[in-house]
Amino acid sequence: MKIVVIGGTGLIGSKTVALLRQGGHEVIAGSPKIGVNSITGAGLKEAMAGAQVVIDLTNSPSFEDRIVLEFFETSGRNLLPVEAPADVRHHVALSIVGIDRTDNGYFRGKVAQEKLIVASGIPYTIIRATQFLEFLGGIADSSVAGNVARLPPVLFQPIAADDVALVVAEIALAAPRNGIVEIAGPERAPFDEIVARYLKGVGDPREVVRDPEAQYWGGRVTEHSLVPVGEARLGRIGLDEWFRRSPAGADPACASRRIGLHETHFLFGACRHPVVWQRTCGCADVEERQGDPRLPAPSGRPRRGPPTAWRSTSLSSPIVPN
Repeated sequence: MKIVVIGGTGLIGSKTVALLRQGGHEVIAGSPKIGVNSITGAGLKEAMAGAQVVIDLTNSPSFEDRIVLEFFETSGRNLLPVEAPADVRHHVALSIVGIDRTDNGYFRGKVAQEKLIVASGIPYTIIRATQFLEFLGGIADSSVAGNVARLPPVLFQPIAADDVALVVAEIALAAPRNGIVEIAGPERAPFDEIVARYLKGVGDPREVVRDPEAQYWGGRVTEHSLVPVGEARLGRIGLDEWFRRSPAGADPACASRRIGLHETHFLFGACRHPVVWQRTCGCADVEERQGDPRLPAPSGRPRRGPPTAWRSTSLSSPIVPN
């Protein structure tokens, strides 16, 4: 099966591409670096030729409300019309849990993206994921005033990128749902408790407090705004296990955020270390942003095998070609 992954060189994209290729599928890891760009439309028609599945993992390079909305609308209006004449059988898009329950500019952009997909007439599955464990540092940074991170008193259930990629790969090979699948991590806890555990794990001394007036990326949130409220598929990698696997728990470079050596983008995990740090820190393996060249994933790190167990619904079969 031929599968096109738009945003195929980023955090989720690179893991998804690897899983699908391990199953024997022909996979194009689409990105501006290889001339496939959903904003300009360059290379889309050629990439789609003969493709049965398209996976959209693109993200906006800005969080300004107007730019985010324009990005997702432009990307969708370029991508979806090319898929129809190519006879694409399944469009898969990665979205975010709670976008219809939280009012911020980025989430409004994702809502617009989903509406275009539903209206396109192409069989589809939208995967809404909770925030990634890989982005806890950036979330904490966004909430800091002085040495205190102020977070709203809501529930949080972050998921590991490895678990996200496994679900994306499986759903891409399954029949379209023509609906939404929600996925989350195995641990649900108060937002401040999870962030406090993360900061402690990376040796960051900043205090974390609950603040009923705190917002989440400029939007008001309620107790269940950021977690699934119905049926959801759960990953198996919790925070402790993620620390055992992740450079963030072992590499002192990744614990240096508090002294200004590291800045993490909350959605993309984009590492802003000086280059000498980037080559030793896993944070450079980030989500693809159209038109924004990224550093390649660090070389020499062994690729871990996919997770094999789920606390909730689990994979019923290996990823094999049709």
